[in-house]
Amino acid sequence: MDGTVGAVSRNGVYSFTKPNRESITLLAGLGVEGDVHAGETVKHRSRMRKDPARPNLRQVHLMHEELFDEVRAAGFEVAAGQLGENVTTRGIDLLGLPTGTRLRLGEDAVVEVTGLRNPCAQIDGFQKGLLKQVVERGADGSVRFKAGIMGVVAAGGVVRPGDPITVELPDGPHRPLHIV
Repeated sequence: MDGTVGAVSRNGVYSFTKPNRESITLLAGLGVEGDVHAGETVKHRSRMRKDPARPNLRQVHLMHEELFDEVRAAGFEVAAGQLGENVTTRGIDLLGLPTGTRLRLGEDAVVEVTGLRNPCAQIDGFQKGLLKQVVERGADGSVRFKAGIMGVVAAGGVVRPGDPITVELPDGPHRPLHIV
């Protein structure tokens, strides 16, 4: 179930999209160097308003490139970084990973998966109707969020497009991902 890095993105200011870069540097316990969401405590504005002292479980946002193919089939054009992710992946079922999975990115970096990204109304601001494509409702009323996963940096390092991603599942019973 290993994959590759399709693109890397970061933005030093609050903005919905993040420009693609030749590389990003992950800093242990902080996130993406130079990214507005890096830090030990929450940096997402909505979470800062609630409790700015909470630990930042959303240091790195990862999104599967396969989602872009899925939304393209529904008439939407989305490219890497446009939905605010830091790392765009290929070949990994990110949404199926359990909490605590470690993703080795390139030679040194390790991201520990903390949970799901909760897609917000800004997605419809980017492209009207896109939010419905990344939030799926089952026949039983259950909701499946498809806008990527979040993680914290366990080990720092430089990450570039084309780098391999190795998936290391946690021991014990696996806990499904929930919104963080």
